[in-house]
Amino acid sequence: MTGKLYIVPTPVGNLEDMTFRAVSVLKDADLILAEDTRTSSVLLKHYDIHGRLESHHKFNEHRTVSVIKERILAGLNVALISDAGTPGISDPGFLLVRTCSEEGITVETLPGATAFVPALVSSGYPCDRFCFEGFLPVKKGRQTRLSELALETRTMIFYESPYRLVKTLEQFAEFFGAGRRCSVAREISKLHEEHRRGTLEEVAQWYRENEPRGEIVIIVEGAEPQKKEKKSYKVAESL
Repeated sequence: MTGKLYIVPTPVGNLEDMTFRAVSVLKDADLILAEDTRTSSVLLKHYDIHGRLESHHKFNEHRTVSVIKERILAGLNVALISDAGTPGISDPGFLLVRTCSEEGITVETLPGATAFVPALVSSGYPCDRFCFEGFLPVKKGRQTRLSELALETRTMIFYESPYRLVKTLEQFAEFFGAGRRCSVAREISKLHEEHRRGTLEEVAQWYRENEPRGEIVIIVEGAEPQKKEKKSYKVAESL
């Protein structure tokens, strides 16, 4: 009998954000795939989960997806977790899910923590329509992408490291306008959670003076919709 692939979200900061169902699935799984086994071991130990643990990350996933697929086809129930949040959202997971789906393997994704949702809701910017950009390209294609996003009218969501935050905010100000508003969420659900709101220039200046730390989500308000010019039609005069 073919096994299943379970996609299991894990807390982005506070261990108490783990769901009962996630704990149950991980305890019952024959194999747990983790982005970093050392990081995940802390979580698993906290919830008294002792299943077999193997690494599955961006540096080995291209080599291992076929092997994992065969193990599931042989009957193993496999659970995939990342260091924090939902696998596949700016984390490894897409390749394995696609491979299993193409093979007809059942993929069951549990609802749970994702960093950008609380950051978006807390930002005060529209949540009804938004676009998730995750991590922008560091070099190649970065400026092209920023140029394309300059006219995006939906609320935009980005992930960034604390080391590149100020530079990224400066680039946003250059391409989107220094007066465009944003919200930078840091250390979500942790003891020192912070939401810094203001214009791109104001927030960039704050972090020039106050070194950022921890996981960061940047929420940027969308551009004002461009008004469409009304076309006027002249009625041809009869001769």
